[in-house]
Amino acid sequence: MAKTEKSAADPAASDKTGSPVDPEGIPEDIEVLASLSPDFVADPYTAFRRLRERGPVHRVLGPDRGVVWLVVGYEAAREAFVSPRLSRDWHREYRQPGWTPPYALNMLGNANMLMSDPPHHTRLRKLVAQEFTARRVEGMRRRVQEITDELLDGMTKDGARSADLIEAFASPLPMIVISELLGVPDLDRAAFHAWSNETLAPTSPEAEREAYEQIMPYLAGLIADKRENPGEDLLSALVHTADEGGDRLTGDELVSLAFLLLVAGHETTVNLLGNAVRALFAHPGQLAAVRADPAGLAAGLVEETLRYDGPVVTTTPRIALEETEIAGVRVPRGAIVLIAMAAADHDPERFPDPEHFDVRRGDARSNVSFGHGVHFCLGAPLARLEGEVALRTLLERCPELAEDGEPGEWLPGMLIRGRRTLPVRW
Repeated sequence: MAKTEKSAADPAASDKTGSPVDPEGIPEDIEVLASLSPDFVADPYTAFRRLRERGPVHRVLGPDRGVVWLVVGYEAAREAFVSPRLSRDWHREYRQPGWTPPYALNMLGNANMLMSDPPHHTRLRKLVAQEFTARRVEGMRRRVQEITDELLDGMTKDGARSADLIEAFASPLPMIVISELLGVPDLDRAAFHAWSNETLAPTSPEAEREAYEQIMPYLAGLIADKRENPGEDLLSALVHTADEGGDRLTGDELVSLAFLLLVAGHETTVNLLGNAVRALFAHPGQLAAVRADPAGLAAGLVEETLRYDGPVVTTTPRIALEETEIAGVRVPRGAIVLIAMAAADHDPERFPDPEHFDVRRGDARSNVSFGHGVHFCLGAPLARLEGEVALRTLLERCPELAEDGEPGEWLPGMLIRGRRTLPVRW
């Protein structure tokens, strides 16, 4: 593999500020993702395949120019997901040379399940699970269908034969669903949508900072209103829920949870829908099969999209609390570890012929797109429900759906995978 010539000094050891590593001085033991795949954001799978062929865990320099340990094997990913030595609490030892902690680290909104370890995580998840139940999610099926139909009515109104599928359908559907779930007023949803986009796929550091500075006070005010005027929504239920010992979520925990539900419940589903449609366009035989039986194959389409080209490339960072091993590879204390679900789900040792997109694949549901272990995504049933209803109904109502020009630019970074626009016709 091509490498940049090693300098006399190791920048990962000499850089004490957490600033990006100088690409002209990359040590030989650091893989450069851009060298493995010239356009990594558009095609991470080539880089992942080349890494995985040589081992399940690697020290890499990513597109954000930070040095991290990247887990690319399926079994290694499952091992890393459940390791007690890898912490999700960014307030612990995170200052590793070569990695800049995110802007949001010290802001209100980090006291959620995603950013905590057991036993604190266990307490939070138990309280949330009391209200965010399978029964509540299944009870939303009819409403998800209504929203889907309303959006498709608008998209095809007055004989329209083309649209940007992201703007007209894939983005508003989960935004309306999560807004109704949380009890966000209709008039605030446009701002809610903009903030969500900027926090996960920021257009600039300034826009990201502004989004955080606006969304957190908004959520705090929304929660205060739910205390005084509770409704039937999930956020009202969480404000007032308590366990058998009287334990309740604190104000910071409620804001953090609302923020987590917003970003996790919106952006991931947007790109699940967009990536599913793009995958069908790229595989005409699979598109023909789903067109012929959308009701029968919608669930398989969702699962295979999650495996083949899911909306989340890697986890958010974990910190090695002590020197540890992942799949036999030594990872030092303080290392930043990313688990690449997109790589694990293309591991040929787990998924035969992984580069083949097959909506009838029998083992697709064993993908790790939603994680594994205690941090398995609590919203997975809702995402699957939305995906199945939306894709089935879209192909039933627009059976001649086809691409209508080049999709928009890729979302930046190593977290969310998708295109900003997707022109279609029918």
